[in-house]
Amino acid sequence: MNGFYLLFPFLIVRFGLLSIINKEAIQRAGYFAPVQGQEKGAYYIYQVSNIVLFLYLFVTTIKIDFSIYFYLGFACYCLGIALLAISIACFVSPNAEGLNINGIYQLSRNPMYVAYFICFMGMSLLTQSLLLFGIVIIFQISAHWIILSEERWCVEKFGNSYKEYMKKVRRYI
Repeated sequence: MNGFYLLFPFLIVRFGLLSIINKEAIQRAGYFAPVQGQEKGAYYIYQVSNIVLFLYLFVTTIKIDFSIYFYLGFACYCLGIALLAISIACFVSPNAEGLNINGIYQLSRNPMYVAYFICFMGMSLLTQSLLLFGIVIIFQISAHWIILSEERWCVEKFGNSYKEYMKKVRRYI
């Protein structure tokens, strides 16, 4: 089975769920905080690795061999999709200031990025592709730099409210 099929549930949850629950949230979710310095390079690496990841799935196949890789990959993939859905459901309802601090955002400041990583790791295990695994690692490292720029922007925009949130909730898990 073609690896691209793995993207359908991901894209349906990522964009479909957002548009069903709150169309305005699509713009917020697609917004990238201003980048500076090394973050600019990370931003481009993030975008390119995301495109390469999607395109690579067109030319790879899911290995349904019922090995440990298959079961672990399937579990990671499903967990990633579920976490993404939960993250999106919480993302659409920020507080009065515009901060997302409810639901899963009480456990992680970046649950969508965590969900992407888990889901993409599941995809690399399901396809048993070291190349895809490498792309996912590059994607995640560059995503960390994007997250740092988002946090800087949130501190500028929300001030002490965000600083307090940062003290209470971890960046990832």
